[in-house]
Amino acid sequence: MENKSCMGDVTSRIEQALHYKAEGNQCYREGHYQRAIGRYHRALMQLRGLETDAPSPLQAFGAEKVKLSKEQTELIEDTQATCYNNLAACLLQAEEVNYERVKDYSLKVLQKQPENVKALYRAGVAFHHLGDQERALHYLTKAARRLPNDANVKKYLQLTESKLNSYYQHEKEMYRGIFK
Repeated sequence: MENKSCMGDVTSRIEQALHYKAEGNQCYREGHYQRAIGRYHRALMQLRGLETDAPSPLQAFGAEKVKLSKEQTELIEDTQATCYNNLAACLLQAEEVNYERVKDYSLKVLQKQPENVKALYRAGVAFHHLGDQERALHYLTKAARRLPNDANVKKYLQLTESKLNSYYQHEKEMYRGIFK
């Protein structure tokens, strides 16, 4: 038996999350990245615990898990992915970028949407700056397949390939000296 008040609560939480996401989008467009980050976090907080695979804290007290419709589940997952993607975009605008968080947010998007080109690009950029050129190359190559003419994707792909080539060249010279 479905509890109508729980379903109403779910609907209102989804609506509130969408409202916060829209506010975050507006803040981003206006260049207020910190404010946008706050709105995206609020949107995610509204959705926390609504995922179909997440246990409800009320289950410890005998409450049944609320059953979500397919549409609600898709809307929740899409909103979460969009918010995480937008959080990564905001972080990339900072003077001092936290690439670890950009990586984490981008990977969260890719868990739900493995072909999301923006998340692929941002994950590649994050791994590049974190020094993991092989993983950067993996994500940037996938992004380049979907956006072959994008200047930013091309730029980071070339930077990553250049760093990898330098690394391999250095290794080759080092081993050549060892085995003479």
